[in-house]
Amino acid sequence: MKTNLFDLGGKVALITGASRGIGAEVAALLARQGAHVIVSSRKQDACEKVAQEIRDGGGSASAFACHIGKLEDIEAVFAHVAARHGKLDILVNNAATNPYYGPIVDTDVDAFSKTVDVNIRGYFFMTARACRIMRGRGGVIVNVASVNGVRPGINQGIYSITKAAVINMTKAFALECGPDNIRVNALLPGLTDTKFSSALTTNKELVGELLKTLPLRRYAQPSEMAGTVLYLVSDASSFTTGACINVDGGFLI
Repeated sequence: MKTNLFDLGGKVALITGASRGIGAEVAALLARQGAHVIVSSRKQDACEKVAQEIRDGGGSASAFACHIGKLEDIEAVFAHVAARHGKLDILVNNAATNPYYGPIVDTDVDAFSKTVDVNIRGYFFMTARACRIMRGRGGVIVNVASVNGVRPGINQGIYSITKAAVINMTKAFALECGPDNIRVNALLPGLTDTKFSSALTTNKELVGELLKTLPLRRYAQPSEMAGTVLYLVSDASSFTTGACINVDGGFLI
């Protein structure tokens, strides 16, 4: 017997950081399941390219540039959603930054501020704004955190700290917004082959050591993260909220 648990027909989904990597794969998969996806990232042309690829494949997609480190951009994207669609069913907070790689004690204030502004403040106000538009109808939010939020990465101190905040933020919103039928969960990716993590995946010596810590002995492809997001935004997870799901090849074991 066929199931419609993963059918997203009629849903409107906003995905940040969707111009490449995990975000682009999530946007494409949600569109294939019937959602209208709003592809969002800092640059309009990059967003439009992904949206056009989705449309060329028969899906429904639009593009809207938003830098989540800027509060005025957050207001603008939600004003667009309200005016164009009148609702939002799904938000995937995927945009993130990691401008500094090095000893935690040498983190400068600019790198600290940029990382916090995007990874904590941006996620917080995107989620808060989404919950306000979802109130009365219900909806689902997925925050893309990281295994570094559980086990800090060496030379990735401030990034790891912000991802730990995202994990707790997910639980806090899930606790308070559950009565409004808004579910909030988190995806915790492990090492994934994206431009974002290329400093690790292109360093043969370093990645070789990292892979020894993974039971599956390989890093993930971005498409391998999208399925978990689909589960979390679909009716298949209708009683799941406040969950933080590791997709890490066994790293946290």
